[in-house]
This record gives sequence, structure tokens and C-alpha cells, in this order.
Amino acid sequence: MYWKETMRQMEDIGIGSLIIVALISIFMGAVAAVQFSYQLDGTLVPQYYIGYIVRDLAIIESAPTITCLVLAGKVGSNLAAELGTMRQKEHIDAMELMGVNTAAYLILPKLIAAVVMIPLLVTISAYVAIIGGYLATVPTGALSSDDYERGLRAFFQPRNVTMMYVKAVVFSFILTTVPIFQGYYVKGGNIELGKASTNAVVFSNILILLSDYLIAVLLTG
Repeated sequence: MYWKETMRQMEDIGIGSLIIVALISIFMGAVAAVQFSYQLDGTLVPQYYIGYIVRDLAIIESAPTITCLVLAGKVGSNLAAELGTMRQKEHIDAMELMGVNTAAYLILPKLIAAVVMIPLLVTISAYVAIIGGYLATVPTGALSSDDYERGLRAFFQPRNVTMMYVKAVVFSFILTTVPIFQGYYVKGGNIELGKASTNAVVFSNILILLSDYLIAVLLTG
């Protein structure tokens, strides 16, 4: 039962979020490339720096942070609504009367699925963002393919990838536990359930941004 539920949650969180993550990422990379191409135009900075900037921006910030902020809205509100509905309709109480450990069955698979799948989504996001930067500059003639690839290879630091995965794991834990808490302990009717879903997204986003700053300070200091 636990294995099947974990697999179901992995499919919902991972496969179900793949399209929206890919769409957001490709435009994030494209916009970053176009903006920096505009800002570097006429300066003494080499044009291949565009690829370098897009790569590091995707790995360090946009892929983990923006992706998880979006997933906090999609996945977080869904988790809070699902558990809140079960609590209001007394499904959780009925399961507890039957001797089911509701915390282990309803919460743990969701947490495991998020911590496993969201870092994979962040990896895909970084890769697609870099492709988006390529598509926005090379076909339009703003940058040559060789220059963009040269920028991608320049000044690479493996610790940036480590920072990306640290952020992804921490953010996935936050965007899962906060909505689960809001939904699992909701009281009242539909109005309270709506407030719980809203609070789940708002609190998750605030904590993600706060932890983003703390991780940046700790890992770059």
C-alpha cells in the first residue's frame, strides 16, 4: 500500500508538473538571454558571457527557486485541498478508527515523492532554460552558436550544481510539509478549507524565499 501510494504521488508531482516546468523554464532562459544580450550590447564585455550568465542564473537561482515557487502553488494547494477535504468529510477519522496510521499513509508518501521528484524537475528546468537561451539568441543572429557554447563552458564551478540540489531538496521539503500541515489540521467548513489552501501557498513561498537567502549566504560565504 505504501509503495503504491508513493508511486502515485511521484507520478502526480513529477509527471504531472513536467509540462508547466518545461514551459516556464524555456521562457526564463530565453528572457534572460535576450535581456543580457541587450544590456551587453555596445559594452566591452565579450558576447560569449551571455551563455555563461544564462547557465549560472539557471543553475543557481531560476531553476530551483522559480520552479519551486510555481510548484508551491500547483502541488501545495492540491495537497492542502486533498487532505483538508478528507479531514472535513471525516475520512481521516474513519481511517484512524480502522487502525490505519494516517500520518504514515497520507503524509509520508507525499513527502518522499516530493523530495525525490522535485530535484529531478529542477534538473530538467536548468537544462531547458539553457536551451531556451540558445533558441532566443542563436537563431535570431544575436549570438553565434560557438560563442554561446563557449560561454556555457566558461568559469564553471561544480559547487553551483551542489547549491542547486541543496536548494531543491530544502524547497521540496518546505512546499510539501507546509500544505500538508494546513490541510491535515484544518477545522470548519469550505471557507476554512479555502483559507488553508491560500495559507499553504503563501507560507510556502515566504519560507522558500527566506531559505533561499539563508542557503545563498551559507554556501557562498
